Amino acid sequence: MDNLDEWFPYDSYRPHQKDMLSLAAECAKTGGIAMIDAPTGSGKSSVVSALLAEANGRKIIVAVRTVSQLNTFIRELELVRKKKRRLKVAYLVGKRKMCPMSGIGDTYRLCEGLKAFSSSLLRERAQKGALIPARDTFIREQIRMQDPEHPLICPYFIRSRVFTEGGDGLKMIPSSVLRTKSEQALKRLVSPEKLYEFSDEICPYEIMMHAARDADVILVNFHHLFNENIREQMYQSLGIEAENTLLLIDEAHNCGDTVQSIQSIVLSEQNLEQVQNELGNLRNRIKGVEAIMNVVPQVRRFMDSLKRSFKTEDWFDPHMFMKYILNGSLYTKPEEIVDDLLRIDEALREHKLEKGDYRESAVERLTEFFYRMFLSLKDNAYLSIYRKDEMGMSLEVRNIDPSSTLREITGSHGACVLISGSLSPIDSYRRFYFEDMAVKTLSLPNSFPEKNRLVCCAGDITSAYSRRRDADNTQRIKEYIREFAKVKGNLAVYFPSYDLMNTYTADLSSKLNGKEVFIESQVSTESNNALKRFLSLPGMGKSGILFGVCGGKWSEGLDYRGDLLNGAFVIGFPLAPFNDVRKMVIDYFKKKFGAEGEFISYTLPAINKAVQALGRVIRTPKDHGILLLGDTRFTEKRVWEGLPPWMQAEMKECNITTFKSSVRKWR
Repeated sequence: MDNLDEWFPYDSYRPHQKDMLSLAAECAKTGGIAMIDAPTGSGKSSVVSALLAEANGRKIIVAVRTVSQLNTFIRELELVRKKKRRLKVAYLVGKRKMCPMSGIGDTYRLCEGLKAFSSSLLRERAQKGALIPARDTFIREQIRMQDPEHPLICPYFIRSRVFTEGGDGLKMIPSSVLRTKSEQALKRLVSPEKLYEFSDEICPYEIMMHAARDADVILVNFHHLFNENIREQMYQSLGIEAENTLLLIDEAHNCGDTVQSIQSIVLSEQNLEQVQNELGNLRNRIKGVEAIMNVVPQVRRFMDSLKRSFKTEDWFDPHMFMKYILNGSLYTKPEEIVDDLLRIDEALREHKLEKGDYRESAVERLTEFFYRMFLSLKDNAYLSIYRKDEMGMSLEVRNIDPSSTLREITGSHGACVLISGSLSPIDSYRRFYFEDMAVKTLSLPNSFPEKNRLVCCAGDITSAYSRRRDADNTQRIKEYIREFAKVKGNLAVYFPSYDLMNTYTADLSSKLNGKEVFIESQVSTESNNALKRFLSLPGMGKSGILFGVCGGKWSEGLDYRGDLLNGAFVIGFPLAPFNDVRKMVIDYFKKKFGAEGEFISYTLPAINKAVQALGRVIRTPKDHGILLLGDTRFTEKRVWEGLPPWMQAEMKECNITTFKSSVRKWR
């Protein structure tokens, strides 16, 4: 059995790092689940070396949320390979980012359709002697003539396959170019940014899929792991057996949101109009279409009945919904509707693929909606909700409890380690994700020098709704912003919502205390361009102050190292808006966890958003910065206990007068 030190790629361990790696190694050795809460700088990415030390021939799958996190593990594994030259690594970051043909409808459907049609064409031509498809003039001419908006043939896939003749007849195998590229990818660990250039005329996803079959470590994005269909297809293609695989999940505080988004579905009035059009074209070709066409107006009438409500969002009873739908249809049971929709959806998908149409159909969305509605009849973890906005009425089935999926996935693997810089309090996350399953947990202290940071909490301001019209409170918040803006270098101010951000930035000029002002836009291109400008300022001897939203584009997943960010100020406590739906969510978790249920489902996500926003500042041992929590609620016992232990120990309560003094001393 390999020793951990043989796989650890550095000369020495950081403070407490070996405790973390030893727990991960023990988990890999004996099986089970481990959760590790380790602040930035703890060396979390080295957990993969601990799993490698105890892998004993088992594959390791590392799930990451962003390309930035993927690159972190690529760098880590490159260092490991300097000690273990035979280590093989591949990654799959999602077909949307890797497919050269993406941009034409749903990328996964596009790939499925192109490969199916291309394979059929290749076999037909191989039977006529064209064993190397890329050289076949007929195939090349078909590629040249195809409609670029509705392609049927993938030239990148064509170049990745050849045929051999044997006792069993013609056999399609990977081409020598694909095999060579895959071998090179395993040896070179090509970064995602350079993958297209490296792949040349071969599909990058095909190269990495082929490489992954022989890889010791496979890096994947969250959807590859948490989407059941994608995970099963990937495991089947790669010959992976979960029970013989070690799983490492990075940024594990995001697992719940990812699972919930995958297992929720929204159906709009516009979707229903599209459904009617699609079904009308299938009326005479597929059995059961007429019956479903009678269901659609019933759904529309149900939506219309909800428009009389004065609420913009509320729960509706799934049993009443199904009873209403069945009374006006040819069906007697909800499952009959689901069965017919599944059959029609499959037929429609095949029909669309034959025409080179790879967009999601409205029928598919309706099918998913009724399937989730059927689940909500028996499972309270699925809430049926209606919403009214400027776009009209929509119905949603929302998953509110990820524990069933997380327990199934982690429990089916040989071992699973979840790591994050913000899993505090770790016992609350353990209960939320795994209920009463046996889980080993570890929380590490902050390894960065305490002298490099000032952690304060303003006890004289709040974003509580009852105080938002309080003139004194508003004036103090503005005074805190002005004083905070005096801190040297780039700064960030985060609000609980865009509305509140707009309230406090409406009268700002383009400069604040000499700093260029940036206000987060909800338009991605504008937001990205502004962020690039903000990060470029220190290099020009300038500085800026950005105003964003907790949980927004500028507050999570970004690495503001060095002088890119010298301070962060979270104004308010970023709780989700409280309404009847939110109360139902809280009541669900209260029933499940008792009094702790409200903290887990409502308070904890708000704490995490705030901690994530502040976490952008101190990214290396040499970074300096001010971390300011701007709401008196952070001093309340239960909220304070939800902060990471190092923040609890260092946080100093202040008022505007003492904060001014602290800032002057800090400067």
